[in-house]
Amino acid sequence: MWEALQFEFLRNALLAGLLAGVTCGMIGTLVVVNRIVFLAGGIAHAAYGGIGLAFFLGLPYMLGTFGFSLGVAMFMAAMTVRSRHRSDTVIGVIWAVGMAIGVILLDLTPGYNVDLMSYLFGSILTVPTSDLWIMGLMTVMVAGLVAFFYNALLAMSYDGEFARLRGVPVAGLYFLLLGMISVCVVMVIQVVGLILVIAMLTIPPYIAEKFSDSLAGMMLISCLISCVFTVAGLWISFRYDLTSGATIILVNGAGFFLSIIGGRWIARHRRSAS
Repeated sequence: MWEALQFEFLRNALLAGLLAGVTCGMIGTLVVVNRIVFLAGGIAHAAYGGIGLAFFLGLPYMLGTFGFSLGVAMFMAAMTVRSRHRSDTVIGVIWAVGMAIGVILLDLTPGYNVDLMSYLFGSILTVPTSDLWIMGLMTVMVAGLVAFFYNALLAMSYDGEFARLRGVPVAGLYFLLLGMISVCVVMVIQVVGLILVIAMLTIPPYIAEKFSDSLAGMMLISCLISCVFTVAGLWISFRYDLTSGATIILVNGAGFFLSIIGGRWIARHRRSAS
């Protein structure tokens, strides 16, 4: 792996994976704790409309996708903030409409010759240095927002009604959380693609939850696990010439099933010991 780092595209891929891992560790923890995994998946898939819009208007990919994803996230927040228990229908509709908009806009784009698979399943090996700077700024922005609103996010995540009674602006935080999810989605599309984004947002936090009894600890462990899985997946894809995005997700999946098996073995061992 070390000799491979002499190549710039692999160094960029490693940095992009680490930045995405840190952002997914923080935002994924909030997604899992607030039980909005399906909503995050809806934003991720609707982001395809932003890709189509960027190519149709000739905008930079990240700018067009981020603008569209943020708009979708705000619309979803407005539609679900008061009735989260009926949000699945709204999310399903926006999920499908967003992808359909992307397909139609790409069809209407003159001379369209972009590799569609790179956006569906990621293209971490083609991340340019300029995008790394943008990803770095996004990571710093998300980390700053999470740190600044940590206590309020903690209150909202574990008891939203009590937090509202205590004067915490739960509705505003809900909009903020969905906005940060859209930022995270745009970053991770280049790493594993929009089809597989949801795995990076959910698997590391799920495993981290078993080893932490606090939100901050869960975020920290989730960031660490996400970075380890990303680097391991990148190394395996390089070593055996496999698709990097899918390999990273398979490493995440292996970690997920091992955590379940390990957890059950430990629980059984403790019962037999007592």
